[in-house]
Amino acid sequence: MILLKILRVRHSTSFINSCFPFSSVLRWNTVMSIPKIGTHNGKFHCDEVLACYMLKVLPEYQEAAIVRSRDPQVLDKCDIVVDVGAVYDHDKLRYDHHQRGFNETMHSLSKSTKPWTTKLSSAGLIYYHYGERVLSALTGFSIGSSELASLYDAVYNNFIEEIDAVDNGIQDREGIPKYKITSTIGYRVSRLNSRWNDTDHKPDERFKYAMERVGEEFNDIIQHYKDSWLPARSIVLSAIEKRHEVDASGEVINLEQYCPWVEHLLMLESQMNLKKTIKFVLYPEESGKWRVQAVPLATGSFVNRVSLLEEWRGLRDQELSDLSGIPGCVFVHANGFIGGNSTLDGALSMAMITLQNRKK
Repeated sequence: MILLKILRVRHSTSFINSCFPFSSVLRWNTVMSIPKIGTHNGKFHCDEVLACYMLKVLPEYQEAAIVRSRDPQVLDKCDIVVDVGAVYDHDKLRYDHHQRGFNETMHSLSKSTKPWTTKLSSAGLIYYHYGERVLSALTGFSIGSSELASLYDAVYNNFIEEIDAVDNGIQDREGIPKYKITSTIGYRVSRLNSRWNDTDHKPDERFKYAMERVGEEFNDIIQHYKDSWLPARSIVLSAIEKRHEVDASGEVINLEQYCPWVEHLLMLESQMNLKKTIKFVLYPEESGKWRVQAVPLATGSFVNRVSLLEEWRGLRDQELSDLSGIPGCVFVHANGFIGGNSTLDGALSMAMITLQNRKK
Protein backbone atom coordinates (compact mmCIF):
# COMPACT_ATOMS: atom_id res chain seq x y z
CA MET A 1 0.00 0.00 0.00
CA ILE A 2 2.84 2.39 0.81
CA LEU A 3 4.36 1.89 -2.65
CA LEU A 4 1.01 2.53 -4.36
CA LYS A 5 0.56 5.77 -2.40
CA ILE A 6 4.07 6.89 -3.33
CA LEU A 7 3.47 6.26 -7.02
CA ARG A 8 0.19 8.21 -6.94
CA VAL A 9 1.64 11.42 -5.54
CA ARG A 10 3.95 13.94 -7.10
CA HIS A 11 7.51 12.88 -6.39
CA SER A 12 8.11 15.33 -3.58
CA THR A 13 11.44 15.23 -1.74
CA SER A 14 9.81 16.57 1.42
CA PHE A 15 7.21 13.78 1.26
CA ILE A 16 9.85 11.08 0.76
CA ASN A 17 12.10 12.45 3.49
CA SER A 18 9.20 12.43 5.89
CA CYS A 19 8.56 8.74 5.17
CA PHE A 20 12.06 7.30 4.84
CA PRO A 21 15.52 7.91 6.26
CA PHE A 22 18.14 9.38 3.93
CA SER A 23 19.62 6.02 2.92
CA SER A 24 16.16 4.68 2.09
CA VAL A 25 15.57 7.56 -0.31
CA LEU A 26 18.53 6.42 -2.36
CA ARG A 27 17.18 2.85 -2.57
CA TRP A 28 13.90 4.16 -4.03
CA ASN A 29 15.61 6.38 -6.63
CA THR A 30 15.59 3.77 -9.38
CA VAL A 31 11.89 3.11 -8.93
CA MET A 32 10.91 6.75 -8.82
CA SER A 33 13.54 8.20 -11.24
CA ILE A 34 14.43 10.97 -8.82
CA PRO A 35 17.34 13.14 -10.01
CA LYS A 36 20.45 12.98 -7.83
CA ILE A 37 22.72 15.85 -6.81
CA GLY A 38 26.08 14.52 -5.70
CA THR A 39 28.43 16.14 -3.22
CA HIS A 40 31.03 14.91 -0.74
CA ASN A 41 30.27 13.32 2.60
CA GLY A 42 32.04 14.10 5.87
CA LYS A 43 32.25 17.67 7.14
CA PHE A 44 30.20 20.03 4.99
CA HIS A 45 31.01 23.63 4.12
CA CYS A 46 28.99 26.65 3.12
CA ASP A 47 29.87 26.51 -0.57
CA GLU A 48 28.43 23.07 -1.39
CA VAL A 49 25.49 23.65 0.93
CA LEU A 50 24.58 26.79 -1.01
CA ALA A 51 25.34 25.13 -4.35
CA CYS A 52 22.90 22.33 -3.56
CA TYR A 53 20.28 24.80 -2.36
CA MET A 54 20.52 26.84 -5.57
CA LEU A 55 20.22 23.73 -7.73
CA LYS A 56 17.08 22.65 -5.90
CA VAL A 57 15.45 25.98 -6.82
CA LEU A 58 15.58 24.89 -10.48
CA PRO A 59 12.64 22.86 -11.82
CA GLU A 60 14.82 19.95 -12.98
CA TYR A 61 16.29 19.47 -9.49
CA GLN A 62 13.46 20.50 -7.17
CA GLU A 63 12.73 16.89 -6.33
CA ALA A 64 16.35 15.77 -6.38
CA ALA A 65 17.91 13.65 -3.66
CA ILE A 66 21.22 14.81 -2.22
CA VAL A 67 23.79 12.01 -2.44
CA ARG A 68 26.75 12.61 -0.15
CA SER A 69 29.69 10.37 -1.02
CA ARG A 70 33.31 10.35 -2.18
CA ASP A 71 32.93 7.03 -3.98
CA PRO A 72 33.50 7.68 -7.73
CA GLN A 73 31.11 4.88 -8.69
CA VAL A 74 28.34 6.44 -6.61
CA LEU A 75 29.03 9.93 -7.94
CA ASP A 76 29.09 8.67 -11.55
CA LYS A 77 25.43 7.75 -11.16
CA CYS A 78 24.48 11.27 -10.07
CA ASP A 79 22.91 13.67 -12.55
CA ILE A 80 25.03 16.57 -11.35
CA VAL A 81 27.97 16.75 -8.93
CA VAL A 82 29.32 19.71 -6.92
CA ASP A 83 32.44 20.21 -4.81
CA VAL A 84 33.83 16.71 -5.30
CA GLY A 85 35.25 14.54 -8.08
CA ALA A 86 38.18 16.72 -9.20
CA VAL A 87 36.40 17.70 -12.44
CA TYR A 88 35.01 20.98 -13.70
CA ASP A 89 33.11 20.35 -16.91
CA HIS A 90 29.88 22.24 -17.50
CA ASP A 91 28.87 19.95 -20.38
CA LYS A 92 29.13 16.94 -18.08
CA LEU A 93 27.49 18.78 -15.14
CA ARG A 94 30.53 18.38 -12.91
CA TYR A 95 31.49 21.35 -10.73
CA ASP A 96 34.52 20.78 -8.51
CA HIS A 97 37.15 23.43 -7.81
CA HIS A 98 39.75 21.53 -5.75
CA GLN A 99 41.77 20.00 -8.59
CA ARG A 100 45.25 21.22 -9.47
CA GLY A 101 45.16 23.84 -12.18
CA PHE A 102 41.66 25.14 -11.42
CA ASN A 103 41.84 28.94 -11.16
CA GLU A 104 38.56 30.04 -12.68
CA THR A 105 36.93 33.28 -11.56
CA MET A 106 33.85 35.22 -12.60
CA HIS A 107 36.24 37.40 -14.61
CA SER A 108 37.82 34.50 -16.48
CA LEU A 109 34.64 32.53 -17.18
CA SER A 110 32.75 35.62 -18.35
CA LYS A 111 35.60 36.51 -20.73
CA SER A 112 36.34 39.68 -18.77
CA THR A 113 32.76 41.02 -18.70
CA LYS A 114 32.60 40.57 -14.91
CA PRO A 115 35.16 42.29 -12.65
CA TRP A 116 35.59 39.74 -9.86
CA THR A 117 38.90 37.86 -9.75
CA THR A 118 38.28 35.73 -6.65
CA LYS A 119 38.76 32.02 -7.31
CA LEU A 120 35.40 30.29 -7.49
CA SER A 121 34.16 27.62 -5.10
CA SER A 122 31.35 25.23 -5.97
CA ALA A 123 28.90 27.97 -4.93
CA GLY A 124 30.44 30.43 -7.39
CA LEU A 125 30.51 27.85 -10.18
CA ILE A 126 26.85 26.99 -9.75
CA TYR A 127 25.99 30.68 -9.47
CA TYR A 128 27.93 31.52 -12.63
CA HIS A 129 26.17 28.85 -14.70
CA TYR A 130 22.71 28.86 -13.11
CA GLY A 131 22.46 32.05 -11.03
CA GLU A 132 20.29 33.98 -13.48
CA ARG A 133 17.78 31.13 -13.64
CA VAL A 134 17.81 30.80 -9.84
CA LEU A 135 17.22 34.53 -9.34
CA SER A 136 14.52 34.57 -12.01
CA ALA A 137 12.70 31.71 -10.28
CA LEU A 138 12.89 33.46 -6.90
CA THR A 139 11.99 36.99 -8.06
CA GLY A 140 9.96 36.69 -11.25
CA PHE A 141 12.40 38.91 -13.16
CA SER A 142 12.80 37.84 -16.77
CA ILE A 143 16.07 36.41 -18.07
CA GLY A 144 17.81 39.20 -19.98
CA SER A 145 16.09 42.03 -18.08
CA SER A 146 18.16 44.89 -16.69
CA GLU A 147 16.71 44.24 -13.23
CA LEU A 148 17.93 40.65 -13.24
CA ALA A 149 21.35 41.63 -14.58
CA SER A 150 21.81 44.21 -11.80
CA LEU A 151 20.54 41.80 -9.15
CA TYR A 152 22.87 39.05 -10.39
CA ASP A 153 25.92 41.26 -9.94
CA ALA A 154 24.79 42.63 -6.58
CA VAL A 155 24.16 39.18 -5.09
CA TYR A 156 27.55 37.90 -6.23
CA ASN A 157 29.36 41.01 -5.03
CA ASN A 158 27.66 41.09 -1.63
CA PHE A 159 27.12 37.41 -0.82
CA ILE A 160 28.55 34.73 -3.09
CA GLU A 161 32.07 36.16 -3.45
CA GLU A 162 32.65 36.00 0.30
CA ILE A 163 31.74 32.30 0.30
CA ASP A 164 34.08 31.68 -2.65
CA ALA A 165 36.95 33.49 -0.97
CA VAL A 166 36.56 31.86 2.43
CA ASP A 167 36.32 28.36 0.97
CA ASN A 168 39.48 28.95 -1.05
CA GLY A 169 41.38 30.41 1.91
CA ILE A 170 41.64 33.93 0.49
CA GLN A 171 42.12 36.59 3.17
CA ASP A 172 40.19 39.84 2.90
CA ARG A 173 43.13 41.84 4.29
CA GLU A 174 46.89 41.70 4.58
CA GLY A 175 48.64 40.82 7.82
CA ILE A 176 47.35 39.28 11.04
CA PRO A 177 43.74 40.21 11.88
CA LYS A 178 43.37 42.27 15.06
CA TYR A 179 40.33 40.27 16.18
CA LYS A 180 38.33 37.20 15.21
CA ILE A 181 35.15 37.34 13.16
CA THR A 182 33.15 34.18 13.83
CA SER A 183 29.60 35.29 13.03
CA THR A 184 29.76 34.96 9.23
CA ILE A 185 27.58 32.52 7.33
CA GLY A 186 30.58 30.24 6.79
CA TYR A 187 31.23 29.93 10.51
CA ARG A 188 27.54 29.40 11.24
CA VAL A 189 27.34 26.56 8.71
CA SER A 190 30.52 25.01 10.10
CA ARG A 191 28.96 24.85 13.57
CA LEU A 192 26.04 22.83 12.19
CA ASN A 193 28.32 19.84 11.56
CA SER A 194 28.34 16.98 14.03
CA ARG A 195 30.53 17.70 17.04
CA TRP A 196 33.46 15.45 17.84
CA ASN A 197 31.77 14.17 21.00
CA ASP A 198 28.24 13.69 19.66
CA THR A 199 26.91 10.23 20.37
CA ASP A 200 24.15 10.40 17.78
CA HIS A 201 25.70 11.38 14.44
CA LYS A 202 23.14 12.41 11.81
CA PRO A 203 25.28 14.15 9.18
CA ASP A 204 22.70 14.02 6.39
CA GLU A 205 20.01 15.54 8.59
CA ARG A 206 22.46 18.24 9.63
CA PHE A 207 23.29 18.90 5.96
CA LYS A 208 19.60 19.25 5.16
CA TYR A 209 19.18 21.69 8.05
CA ALA A 210 22.23 23.66 6.87
CA MET A 211 20.64 23.95 3.41
CA GLU A 212 17.50 25.39 4.98
CA ARG A 213 19.48 27.93 7.00
CA VAL A 214 21.67 29.00 4.07
CA GLY A 215 18.61 29.12 1.83
CA GLU A 216 16.86 31.47 4.24
CA GLU A 217 19.83 33.84 4.24
CA PHE A 218 20.23 33.62 0.47
CA ASN A 219 16.56 34.52 0.04
CA ASP A 220 16.84 37.37 2.54
CA ILE A 221 19.73 38.82 0.54
CA ILE A 222 17.79 38.51 -2.71
CA GLN A 223 14.69 40.15 -1.22
CA HIS A 224 16.77 43.01 0.17
CA TYR A 225 18.34 43.76 -3.19
CA LYS A 226 15.05 43.26 -5.04
CA ASP A 227 12.83 45.30 -2.71
CA SER A 228 15.24 47.98 -1.47
CA TRP A 229 18.46 48.13 -3.48
CA LEU A 230 16.97 48.02 -6.98
CA PRO A 231 14.31 50.71 -6.32
CA ALA A 232 17.04 52.98 -4.93
CA ARG A 233 19.13 52.35 -8.02
CA SER A 234 16.18 53.39 -10.21
CA ILE A 235 15.79 56.67 -8.30
CA VAL A 236 19.49 57.49 -8.64
CA LEU A 237 19.56 56.53 -12.33
CA SER A 238 16.57 58.78 -13.04
CA ALA A 239 18.25 61.67 -11.22
CA ILE A 240 21.48 61.22 -13.18
CA GLU A 241 19.57 61.18 -16.47
CA LYS A 242 17.83 64.46 -15.48
CA ARG A 243 20.94 66.14 -14.07
CA HIS A 244 21.06 68.83 -16.77
CA GLU A 245 17.53 69.89 -15.81
CA VAL A 246 18.89 70.75 -12.34
CA ASP A 247 21.89 72.69 -13.62
CA ALA A 248 23.57 72.93 -16.99
CA SER A 249 26.87 71.80 -15.53
CA GLY A 250 25.49 68.32 -14.88
CA GLU A 251 27.44 68.22 -11.59
CA VAL A 252 24.41 68.28 -9.28
CA ILE A 253 21.54 65.80 -9.11
CA ASN A 254 18.20 65.99 -7.34
CA LEU A 255 16.73 62.80 -5.91
CA GLU A 256 12.93 62.67 -6.09
CA GLN A 257 13.05 61.12 -2.61
CA TYR A 258 15.80 60.12 -0.22
CA CYS A 259 17.36 56.69 -0.68
CA PRO A 260 20.79 55.15 -0.12
CA TRP A 261 22.61 56.64 -3.11
CA VAL A 262 26.41 56.59 -2.80
CA GLU A 263 27.05 53.05 -4.06
CA HIS A 264 24.58 53.46 -6.92
CA LEU A 265 25.91 56.84 -7.97
CA LEU A 266 29.53 55.72 -8.15
CA MET A 267 28.61 52.53 -9.98
CA LEU A 268 26.28 54.20 -12.48
CA GLU A 269 28.78 56.98 -13.23
CA SER A 270 31.30 54.34 -14.24
CA GLN A 271 28.80 52.36 -16.30
CA MET A 272 27.49 55.47 -18.07
CA ASN A 273 30.95 56.94 -18.73
CA LEU A 274 29.90 60.44 -17.68
CA LYS A 275 32.10 63.24 -19.01
CA LYS A 276 31.78 65.12 -15.71
CA THR A 277 31.48 63.47 -12.33
CA ILE A 278 28.68 64.54 -10.02
CA LYS A 279 29.76 66.66 -7.08
CA PHE A 280 26.59 67.23 -5.03
CA VAL A 281 23.33 65.39 -4.36
CA LEU A 282 20.14 67.17 -3.29
CA TYR A 283 17.31 65.33 -1.52
CA PRO A 284 14.28 66.17 0.64
CA GLU A 285 13.96 65.53 4.37
CA GLU A 286 10.78 64.23 5.99
CA SER A 287 10.35 67.70 7.53
CA GLY A 288 10.08 69.26 4.06
CA LYS A 289 13.50 70.87 4.26
CA TRP A 290 16.32 69.98 1.86
CA ARG A 291 19.80 68.55 2.18
CA VAL A 292 22.83 69.12 -0.04
CA GLN A 293 25.46 66.41 0.33
CA ALA A 294 28.92 66.14 -1.20
CA VAL A 295 29.78 63.04 -3.22
CA PRO A 296 32.65 61.06 -1.62
CA LEU A 297 35.61 59.74 -3.56
CA ALA A 298 34.56 56.16 -2.82
CA THR A 299 31.96 54.23 -0.85
CA GLY A 300 32.81 54.64 2.84
CA SER A 301 35.31 57.44 2.18
CA PHE A 302 35.33 60.60 4.30
CA VAL A 303 37.08 62.54 1.53
CA ASN A 304 34.77 64.40 -0.86
CA ARG A 305 35.15 65.35 -4.49
CA VAL A 306 34.19 68.88 -3.48
CA SER A 307 33.21 69.94 0.07
CA LEU A 308 30.92 72.85 0.91
CA LEU A 309 32.77 76.15 1.38
CA GLU A 310 35.17 76.21 4.32
CA GLU A 311 33.90 79.57 5.61
CA TRP A 312 30.37 78.14 5.96
CA ARG A 313 31.33 75.11 8.00
CA GLY A 314 29.96 74.88 11.52
CA LEU A 315 27.56 77.81 11.03
CA ARG A 316 23.78 77.68 11.33
CA ASP A 317 20.55 79.47 10.52
CA GLN A 318 20.59 83.26 10.05
CA GLU A 319 24.34 83.61 10.62
CA LEU A 320 24.94 81.16 7.77
CA SER A 321 22.35 82.83 5.53
CA ASP A 322 23.89 86.26 6.13
CA LEU A 323 27.40 85.05 5.33
CA SER A 324 26.45 83.01 2.27
CA GLY A 325 23.80 85.37 0.92
CA ILE A 326 21.44 82.39 0.55
CA PRO A 327 18.05 82.64 2.31
CA GLY A 328 16.77 79.76 4.42
CA CYS A 329 20.09 78.17 5.37
CA VAL A 330 19.85 75.65 8.23
CA PHE A 331 23.41 74.41 8.73
CA VAL A 332 26.68 73.24 7.20
CA HIS A 333 28.51 70.42 8.94
CA ALA A 334 31.92 71.23 10.39
CA ASN A 335 33.52 68.84 7.90
CA GLY A 336 31.70 70.37 4.94
CA PHE A 337 30.23 67.11 3.66
CA ILE A 338 26.57 68.06 4.16
CA GLY A 339 24.35 71.07 4.63
CA GLY A 340 20.69 72.00 4.89
CA ASN A 341 18.28 74.61 3.60
CA SER A 342 14.57 75.18 3.96
CA THR A 343 14.01 75.07 0.17
CA LEU A 344 15.23 73.16 -2.87
CA ASP A 345 16.39 76.41 -4.50
CA GLY A 346 18.40 77.28 -1.41
CA ALA A 347 20.09 73.86 -1.28
CA LEU A 348 20.89 74.10 -4.97
CA SER A 349 22.38 77.57 -4.46
CA MET A 350 24.66 76.20 -1.73
CA ALA A 351 25.96 73.60 -4.19
CA MET A 352 26.33 76.00 -7.12
CA ILE A 353 28.10 78.75 -5.18
CA THR A 354 30.53 76.17 -3.87
CA LEU A 355 31.25 74.93 -7.40
CA GLN A 356 31.67 78.48 -8.73
CA ASN A 357 34.15 79.35 -5.97
CA ARG A 358 36.06 76.14 -6.59
CA LYS A 359 36.50 77.06 -10.25
CA LYS A 360 37.67 80.54 -9.35
